[in-house]
Amino acid sequence: MLTLIGISADFDPVHKGHEHLINEARKLADELDKKVVVYLNKGFSANHAPFFVDFDARREMALALGADDVRAFEGLHHRLVLSYSVPIRLKQMIDDGVTDYITSASISLDEIKSKAQKFIDEGNFVGMPKSYTNRNEIRWYAINEFLGSKLNYHVVGEFNKDQYSGRLIRQSIIDNDMVITGDVEKMLPKTTVEILKREIDEGRTPGERNWKDIYKRMNTYSRGNLEKIAYLNGNTINEIIKRRVYRDPESIWAAFRRSDYGPVMTSLAISAIEMEVTKKEVMELMKSYESEGVIPDNQKVQRVIDRAWYVACEGEKGISARDANNRFRSENIIVENPPSTLKVGLNLTKFETKITKEGINTDLYVDKNGRISVQFKSEGKKIKTNLRLPAVEVTYLRYIMDSHFIPVSGHIKKAKKGFKVKVDIG
Repeated sequence: MLTLIGISADFDPVHKGHEHLINEARKLADELDKKVVVYLNKGFSANHAPFFVDFDARREMALALGADDVRAFEGLHHRLVLSYSVPIRLKQMIDDGVTDYITSASISLDEIKSKAQKFIDEGNFVGMPKSYTNRNEIRWYAINEFLGSKLNYHVVGEFNKDQYSGRLIRQSIIDNDMVITGDVEKMLPKTTVEILKREIDEGRTPGERNWKDIYKRMNTYSRGNLEKIAYLNGNTINEIIKRRVYRDPESIWAAFRRSDYGPVMTSLAISAIEMEVTKKEVMELMKSYESEGVIPDNQKVQRVIDRAWYVACEGEKGISARDANNRFRSENIIVENPPSTLKVGLNLTKFETKITKEGINTDLYVDKNGRISVQFKSEGKKIKTNLRLPAVEVTYLRYIMDSHFIPVSGHIKKAKKGFKVKVDIG
């Protein structure tokens, strides 16, 4: 049986706040005759960015401070937002035999429980308010309770977060040409300083993105190809194309800011571009965990599709998308058989009709005027055209295409007059 520690921190690098957390876990472990196991994110951080210090070095730092074991969460944070990755990480811990979870927070366990209850009742953990202090700890507690995993939850007082901040420590080292200043050294355990200096000397720190591939994809991919990448919606794709050419990270961040992406979602989207994470890949990953009972019902793929159809149908009645969304969530609306396929009309010229053939695969995208369009190749010619479909289906399809992780695909079908596109959702 194990005691889990530090799940809410990337330990990048391990500072004295983390040391305090490990020490408190050590006391609890010795009292309960259990082991302290640190679970570290690997590959990408919980904020969807490359790590400053790589996994092996962070593992060494944690073991040096008294952890009995260090294990990895891998392959999640360039594919999933926290509301989906947390249940998956919880399952991994429980499967490993973890019984206790310990974290640090500036609010009490009672306050965490109180703020978590709303989300437990709704069974939906997307959109945790940014105004919540320690919202990550609230999210972990809420999902733990909702899924019935019942890890024993322990909270220790948080060190001064303004001072003991991994982000500020990393920035100081970068700003000082990869030198650990005296002020920063005071924030770090001695063992961390030794390991960190070694990593800097050997050129393994800081970790960086593969900007070359990111620039290439953002500068050259068509709307149809960008539409396949997870966490890019129609407006963002058009903003990306409008702002080409990209030669530096700031220009990329600016494009996402203009699309109203916050820092965390921007980082996730850039990671998806870097790793070529497709919507299909994310959807299939989610469904695999759904089959294991890990993903809450209100976050399942089908529920997202249901909501898109419900909001589209309510819009036909003159009800705003916001009101329809709120009602869908609060009243647990059941939607009967939302369309999984649509047969959509095309605006083809006589020449395009002549060379079009049944079975050709098509790419859907949102054009620069916000209209849902399709592109395909036939007899060496690239054909682009807007789709013709009823207003309710336009709204439905646009919600799906902007869902961040539900793919749409199409292929040409022969119609009584000309051709249509059979659009498959999910």
